[in-house]
Amino acid sequence: MIYKHIDEVSAFIAGDATHIREVLHPKNDGHDLLYSLAHATLEPGAASLPHTIKESSEAYIITEGHGTAYVGGKAYALSPGIVVLIPAGVEQFVRNEGSGPLRFLCIVSPPWRADQEEVRAE
Repeated sequence: MIYKHIDEVSAFIAGDATHIREVLHPKNDGHDLLYSLAHATLEPGAASLPHTIKESSEAYIITEGHGTAYVGGKAYALSPGIVVLIPAGVEQFVRNEGSGPLRFLCIVSPPWRADQEEVRAE
């Protein structure tokens, strides 16, 4: 059993420049999870760096704010309630185009690993 509040999880800046809280991850939580769950935040006008997760798919669930997800060169509008599934190996990034924070959950399966992510610096 795991029980925690997102705000109790330490935040850090990920390699793609997103503020991340690793809410659930097998390496942190001592459970054999088949996925990892992170809570991401981008401030107004900010964007994550283009990146690819080589062997994992990733789902975004938008909880707050407005922006655009760029997946495989196509743009998709983001607002609360939108779900985006990014297949493994497809380049992606997110831009906050709203006046407040853009917040979203990131589910990665198999669990996210740094050695599987390639970030393209701009």
